Amino acid sequence: MIYLDHAASTPMNEEVIQEMMPYLKENFGNPSSIHRLGRVAAKALDSARKRIADLINASPDEILLTSGGTESNNTALFGMVHQGKRLITSSIEHDAVLEPCKKLQRLGCDVVYLPVDSSGMVDLDALRNSITNDTALVSIMYANNEVGTVQPVDEIARICRQHNVPFHSDAVQAVGKIKVDVKESGIDLMSISSHKINGPKGVGALYVRRGMKIEPLVLGGGQESGLRSGTENVASIVGFGKACQIAKENLASNYERLKTLRDRLVRRTTNEITHVTLNGEREKRLPNNAHFTFLGVNGEDLIIKLDEHGIAASTGSACSVKTQKASHVLMAMGFSHEQITGSLRLTVGYGNTQDDIDKTVDILKEIVSDLRSVSPFKAKYDF
Repeated sequence: MIYLDHAASTPMNEEVIQEMMPYLKENFGNPSSIHRLGRVAAKALDSARKRIADLINASPDEILLTSGGTESNNTALFGMVHQGKRLITSSIEHDAVLEPCKKLQRLGCDVVYLPVDSSGMVDLDALRNSITNDTALVSIMYANNEVGTVQPVDEIARICRQHNVPFHSDAVQAVGKIKVDVKESGIDLMSISSHKINGPKGVGALYVRRGMKIEPLVLGGGQESGLRSGTENVASIVGFGKACQIAKENLASNYERLKTLRDRLVRRTTNEITHVTLNGEREKRLPNNAHFTFLGVNGEDLIIKLDEHGIAASTGSACSVKTQKASHVLMAMGFSHEQITGSLRLTVGYGNTQDDIDKTVDILKEIVSDLRSVSPFKAKYDF
């Protein structure tokens, strides 16, 4: 299979698996125990936490280990509302931010959803005008999971600092693909996930800048400095740490490799298939993301046909596909219903080759041609 859905999840690196194995077998101790097996587990957690911190230029004591990006986002949002009644986010966030915001609205919070332009870039003037003295948090994603647009995070952080408002960013799609430095950017809280960077599923982290006062979401035995109770998933955390180490060591070379593959995919697709557009910001985008609209074709049909040819793709968020709902991201960007239904996301990653890209485009050309031959829009666009 040619796997081009790395934004949804990534295959585990073999080195990650090997690093995890001892903690799935003989080193099974609870890191809160004081005997030898417990101390071995605790030491492994410390090492992994440092590797995670190093990837984003944080300190190990600023890393709160969680079950993944969703829990990290929820912890940031619910953990900061004690500071005010207003939350500011964008209209294109992942559901792991939007759904908590909806619940907080039901609980009495005032939530502002900032608009974006046709490329998915957040309106900074709207942000400035939305901040009030009662603003508890600004939460804007680092890079969009559907169209790959990278937000002006440094400028957002600067605006938040000017108004003394904490800034959280969902960086699940960005970390490990582009340089993310929490000290340079000025981010106060940031969510990351293991399975987006060739680590195991079910583990992630929330960066919490030293000095930030955040309320815990999960209460119990007081693990993670009292901010996230529950016995830590040692093996997965070890794997997450190893994935972070590999991502940091190969960041520059992987960026160039992914961008080269992505650019070839975009160039061939837009040159060789008619009535297709690349969505999202052209330059300020993730190096592995190619999001297209094929007019006169249904994106779900494209995915099914590609899968029949051994190619894994998606229309956008993996969460949205199962519920068959229209992309709120593309709606916020001003896309028509026809443009939204004809969308396809191809995201390259670990293991992909130029041959994969060429085979995919060749097959995609055939599929689009076949689907358009029976499309109700055939006459409209003269396919």
